[in-house]
Amino acid sequence: MAHRLAGRRRLALAFGLGLLAALGQAPWGLWPLTLAGLAGLVWLVTRAEGARPAFWIGLAAGTGHFALALSWIVEPFLIDIARHGWMAPFAVLFLAVGLGLFWALAAALARRARLPALGFVASFTVLEWLRGVIFTGFPWAMAGHVWIGTPPDQLAALAGPSGLSLMALLVAALPVMWRWRGLVASGVMLALAFGFGLWRLDQPMPGDRAVTLRLVQPNAEQSLKWDQALADEFLGRLLDLTAEGMPADLTLWPETAVPFMLEYAPTVADLVVAASNGRPVVAGIQREEAGRYYNSLRILEGEGEERVRYDKAHLVPFGEYIPFGDLAYDWFGLRAFAAQAGATYSAGPGPMVLDLGPMGKVLPLICYEAIFPRFVNAAPERADWMLQATNDAWFGVWTGPFQHFAQARLRAVEQGLPLVRVANTGVTAVVDARGRVVAALPFGRMGALDAALPGALPPTPYARWGDGPVLLLLAGLGLLALRRPRRNAH
Repeated sequence: MAHRLAGRRRLALAFGLGLLAALGQAPWGLWPLTLAGLAGLVWLVTRAEGARPAFWIGLAAGTGHFALALSWIVEPFLIDIARHGWMAPFAVLFLAVGLGLFWALAAALARRARLPALGFVASFTVLEWLRGVIFTGFPWAMAGHVWIGTPPDQLAALAGPSGLSLMALLVAALPVMWRWRGLVASGVMLALAFGFGLWRLDQPMPGDRAVTLRLVQPNAEQSLKWDQALADEFLGRLLDLTAEGMPADLTLWPETAVPFMLEYAPTVADLVVAASNGRPVVAGIQREEAGRYYNSLRILEGEGEERVRYDKAHLVPFGEYIPFGDLAYDWFGLRAFAAQAGATYSAGPGPMVLDLGPMGKVLPLICYEAIFPRFVNAAPERADWMLQATNDAWFGVWTGPFQHFAQARLRAVEQGLPLVRVANTGVTAVVDARGRVVAALPFGRMGALDAALPGALPPTPYARWGDGPVLLLLAGLGLLALRRPRRNAH
């Protein structure tokens, strides 16, 4: 009985350490607490009596971490409470436990290593990378994300988000491995990371492009956005903000900003370009083709003609499509939350770089696509800047939009490219090629932001080589953790 009680206390402690580790994520940014939580977790795992107890410790910690960090996942279910509200607690539970399994497996693998603390560092970081890949991927609330907005985030230009996670795990684990000597080593590692980041942030930046952007934030409440009685009002907000003052060289509207489809309301395109005085507008507008529906960015200019478009390629499971969607709709009537046209969206062909002439070459990213560094690295050619159009009104006002924005900022650091982000309710901002916010609109307010387009840096090591070098390093650490000492021949 006493042993069982002690086990429950360890699980409760692990759950609490996971909660503590989550406080380094945006918007809290308390990264020292993340390091403390991870250090406590490493200590618990190294003292677990075998792989099975370690598995449960990892699962408890991971569940606590993701339950807090991803608590915003309830927000989409509260848009239409009568229909979807009952699903909210199950969504939090299943997502937290499902992602917690990655932590659990890392802990179990660590207990099979000769050096369990180092084994946990290596397996945890590899499994964090893996959860960004399998089952379409979900690399949200990674340990390395706690560095975003601090000087060490500049290491992402060398090693990407997995490199940042590796640093966080090493800083947390070294004191557990070597006590006071490990504490000194962690301090040195942090000092070097901050020093490198401050040095890189102090380097000269390229000049702005001779382009004026107008970012439009209509602040349409998600529960009312598709109300046909309010469609003209929300379109009017976009048109009025676009027409204010001198016309910009390029105007940017958020994801699914227009509550009409051009295929059925062609005069809308005329209104859009009239507001911009014929200059190009990048607008989030759904489209239909051959019975399929797409979440698209459509560039309108001149007298209403569509210059080019981009169809979102990496869709949100259950948000924009239902796995086995035709069967799910035909048999159970299930449809994706965000698909306002048809039961689900269809995916576009993949990442594209659009040539906008004087405005340069842009890599468009619609909402969720910006959380995937591999998706950005898969672009067919190097762009001059990145554009993220999103509708974060789905994610509430507390944590989700700010975590989403933080990850978009990290893409700028990784690529050495400026990122322009336009959102329905916010965060709408311009980020330079080192991830610094140079201009932004207040969150949750209607408005327009006129800003210059920052210049681009040369390709970073991460833009060239991706995750390969870090994964090789992790393989080496894993082998070191597993290596058995040679036995004396005598």
